[in-house]
Amino acid sequence: MRISTTIFLTDETITPVRLARELERRGFAGLYLPEHTHIPVERTTPYPAGGELPPEYGRTLDPFVALGQAAAVTERLALGTGVTLVAQHDPIDLAKGIATLDHLSGGRFTLGVGFGWNREEAADHGVEWATRRELTEERMRLMRALWAPEPTAYEGGFGVSVRASYAYPKPAGGAPRTLLGGAAGPKLFAQIAAYADGWMPIGGRGLSESVPLLRETWEKAGRDPRALQVVPYAVRPNPGKLAHYEELGCEEVVLQLPPGEEAEVLGVLDDFARYL
Repeated sequence: MRISTTIFLTDETITPVRLARELERRGFAGLYLPEHTHIPVERTTPYPAGGELPPEYGRTLDPFVALGQAAAVTERLALGTGVTLVAQHDPIDLAKGIATLDHLSGGRFTLGVGFGWNREEAADHGVEWATRRELTEERMRLMRALWAPEPTAYEGGFGVSVRASYAYPKPAGGAPRTLLGGAAGPKLFAQIAAYADGWMPIGGRGLSESVPLLRETWEKAGRDPRALQVVPYAVRPNPGKLAHYEELGCEEVVLQLPPGEEAEVLGVLDDFARYL
């Protein structure tokens, strides 16, 4: 099982370059970065984990810029987002950025997709909260039209459309691997089966019950049972937990690093290295 990591990189933490080099040197499989464009001060949306929202949420580096730096100083390290809030982006611009990063990194990029939890952040992007999932799916389909080998038009709902266009570079291996984040349930599982390669469950709890349900939905949609990927994300590891994921067929797990300065983060990496 591949051992990757995630971290809230900010203007106060270890740098992307330093972290990426140390991850590759130690033999970790990948680096995934979260995304928040901004956190409105006047906020009514509660923090999903409870309590006060940690300060790193409002200081997060742009994941694509940071991953570009990480790509430039590594050769094998996989790169990903956990997650990209697709509904908050212009999909034509986002498709270009993803394709460029994947092309320049030699196909190392995984697109983690999320629907968001902060209503105020989404509202500032003009996102209607009730339809953000449907909007995300439409924008994903538009991006895949731009990544297609030949100029391909797309016209969907919510005014999401693009003419058949020349759009280069292309992602190195076609559309990059796409994993949806979100809580287990029929709606999410149907969307995973419709347009993703798998699921990125945050925290990795309850997978014994939820993974069989996802597999059932996946196979009913006509997807190859062997192709489904489940990647537990932002996991606080212990040997028993990782062994359980492996028994469930997970081929990758993403461990949570603290949003700290260099010495703290590298110390945790040294601890996590026992799982490699």
